[in-house]
Amino acid sequence: MTLYHSTLGQAPAVDFETAVLNGLAPDGGMYVPAEFPQVTHQQLEDWKELSYPELAHKVLSLFIDEMTVPSADLKTLINASFSTFSHPEVIPHQPLTDDCYVQELFHGPTLSFKDVAMGFVVNLFDYFLRRRGERRTLMVATSGDTGPAAAYASIGKTSLSTWLFFPTGLITDEQARQMTTILVPNVHSVAIDNCRNGSDDLDTLIGHCFADDAFREEMNLSSVNSINWARVMTQTVHYFYGYLRHAKQVGDLVNFAVPCGAFGNMCAGSMASQMGLPVGEMIVATNTNLVLSQALETGVFAKIDIKNTFASAIDISIPMNFWRHLYFSLDGDADRIRAAWETYELKGEVRFSPAEHAAFSNGFRTYTVSDEEILATTRSLWQQENYLLDPHGAVAVAAARHYRAQISGPIVCLATAHPSKFPETIRLAIGELPAQGCHDSLEAARSAGERKYIFDFANMQQEVPRVMRTVMTNQF
Repeated sequence: MTLYHSTLGQAPAVDFETAVLNGLAPDGGMYVPAEFPQVTHQQLEDWKELSYPELAHKVLSLFIDEMTVPSADLKTLINASFSTFSHPEVIPHQPLTDDCYVQELFHGPTLSFKDVAMGFVVNLFDYFLRRRGERRTLMVATSGDTGPAAAYASIGKTSLSTWLFFPTGLITDEQARQMTTILVPNVHSVAIDNCRNGSDDLDTLIGHCFADDAFREEMNLSSVNSINWARVMTQTVHYFYGYLRHAKQVGDLVNFAVPCGAFGNMCAGSMASQMGLPVGEMIVATNTNLVLSQALETGVFAKIDIKNTFASAIDISIPMNFWRHLYFSLDGDADRIRAAWETYELKGEVRFSPAEHAAFSNGFRTYTVSDEEILATTRSLWQQENYLLDPHGAVAVAAARHYRAQISGPIVCLATAHPSKFPETIRLAIGELPAQGCHDSLEAARSAGERKYIFDFANMQQEVPRVMRTVMTNQF
């Protein structure tokens, strides 16, 4: 049985179930496995014809032992998680010119890649909690898509009370309504006004609540944000799937271009590579919030003020999963990670040595995509290939195009949301909103009734716990 340690090294090792249910380790670090499972070329050969759920079962079984979740139960959880996807392939791939492919991760119930892992993770939570006879309160901060995915996955699960926090005006109305129109007793949408740094401000709120021992224990708090190990673990699967779809033969390299904000999706790709997947170049595609590109290019990891962009879901200044990547890259040196974290918290930045920088930047290329380039990429794909992308997919494709001449082999570009979630940006790019930019579920939500709590950033740390206590007392 694999044990899970904190990246900060000052919490006891735990089993998989405890790591998932806790979310964060007691010392504030993120859980990581003591070792990665390894995949052979023969296993990859054997997996080439598997469906997405079948492949997910093979990959996730490497992390989840039979004593924790029996194989038959794991298969049931996986099948239930992907049965809500609208495409028979679950994650189809759209070919573009120049040996590039768009991996469409947005065919889940809330039209974003968050559904790919969130449905399974929430089902796993519910499985563990029902077995224990327990309830948990989930606090979820969202920059646009995590919240809707968590909300939908939580419907009908009496083991969970799910609180979704979003920054007013910094996500699209379509994304907000996917949360506020879910009118079930255990799902609560919370709008926070005046968040200067978007969902990063909301992470501060959640960190404050988790740091309050009495409140954390009273509410039985946990999280399914990408800080949760199970989220990142589950996201490794679509890298295996993309590889097996586009490698001419096992052993050939396949490259990936990933729109990056909190670094969870890219961290999963790096993990897949460490497990033995023959990944070539990993292109870290960012908008004009430069924290990740600066870290990978210079070795300086620093907090920044958020710039609002068309690719709003990756408007992130504190990419928490970069710390997981650092831990893996620096050979699990928890003392070094803790020292770096303390410096980062105190000074707002940490500078890594040349050797450390070389270790964590190895295999990555970075490219920064402006709003103008997002619009231009969206426009050219529509005009030249009659294909419509959301702004985040456009970030990935723009980065892939930038490096296409320098990189051999196929490039898989991750498209993380359906274009219908960003209608105003689509109109700016191509002058209209075509049928491909609409979706029935979002149209229905426009006229549906809403329910939400509204707080101001200035007093949220006092008022949110008070209201949560009141609501939870009445709910249970």
